[in-house]
Amino acid sequence: MIDFWLAAGLLLLIALSFLLIPVLRGRRAQREEDRTALNVALYQERVAELQVQQDEGVLNAAQLDTGRAEAARELLADTEGVEKPRESRLGKPLPLLAAFLVPVLGVALYLHYGASDKVELTREFSQPPVSMQDMTRRLERAAAAQPDSAEGLYFLGRAYMAQDRSADAAKIFERTVALAGRQPELLGQWAQAQYFADNKQWSPKVQALTDEALKLDPKEVTSLGLLGIAAFEGQRYQEAIDYWNRLLAQLPAQDNSRVALQGGIDRAAEKLKESGGTVAAKTVMKVRVDLAPDVKAKALPTDSVFIFARAVNGPPAPLAAKRVTVAELPVTVELGDADAMMPQLKLSNFPEVQLVARISRAGQPTTGEWIGRSQPLASTTTALQQLTIDTPDK
Repeated sequence: MIDFWLAAGLLLLIALSFLLIPVLRGRRAQREEDRTALNVALYQERVAELQVQQDEGVLNAAQLDTGRAEAARELLADTEGVEKPRESRLGKPLPLLAAFLVPVLGVALYLHYGASDKVELTREFSQPPVSMQDMTRRLERAAAAQPDSAEGLYFLGRAYMAQDRSADAAKIFERTVALAGRQPELLGQWAQAQYFADNKQWSPKVQALTDEALKLDPKEVTSLGLLGIAAFEGQRYQEAIDYWNRLLAQLPAQDNSRVALQGGIDRAAEKLKESGGTVAAKTVMKVRVDLAPDVKAKALPTDSVFIFARAVNGPPAPLAAKRVTVAELPVTVELGDADAMMPQLKLSNFPEVQLVARISRAGQPTTGEWIGRSQPLASTTTALQQLTIDTPDK
């Protein structure tokens, strides 16, 4: 901040110079006026002396005129080059008062309306933090300086969770949602923080947040992981396995957390067996999707392709779904319980299903331009199924 204040001080000095220069010029003009008045007084005194000498008979009239002319020439020579004094309507006190008030008001207004705190934060964030506590303090100051920044609040909430300050994190995520909208990821973070803030007690509030998050995005990872934890803590081990399998299906193959998550699934399976239960077998159906030649000529590479399984005798909502684009076809995908749109609607809960693939240029899974359907199949079918999109979607 030192360089900033030096620059500000220099600018103030420049501003003061514009105010003080007229005052200094006024003083110089006053000195010139004083010197001129003295010269006039000396001239008048010289003329008086010449008049006395004439009265005494020392000088005649011609000599008197010559002496007066000489005194006048000397007066003109002394006053030559002196500028005509300029009148000031402001007077001297006002510029001096302004010269005093400019820096005072400038500093006061900057401290009130300025952004010295943000300048300092920028300088701090340019240096790496020395500890997690240091980073949290910076994020707190950033949130105070920019209370309407949803991004800053989000990172502060994550920092609080890393420090086991779940109650503080829940309040911050609530503010973040209020600013950024009810996005699935934010709702999941809020639900997780609230769950730990309530000492791992499941509540209607947490349930509502996770339900809303998964309704907006069935693959929202924080909500899936949290529901698995809650199910495990409540000794609902099969539910924990199902949620964690859905989460596992979303994680990239190189994600380091896959090992820990698989360990949780295995632990839940052991607990389930110890309690006398059996782990439900995974239901996975494989399907290869391609386009009929006439559809291939009309479809755009960017068109969305929804591949899903739905119950033959049951609700019309998809039991498992995947989304790709026309450019990726032909493609082979797996549909299973991990791809369930809703926990109560899993592929393994229905004995007979139909496979469907739909092209939707508008990106809507319920309506589109072309569609392909399979015959009814047992949900336990393991053989690879071929599905061709060949019919206009009416």
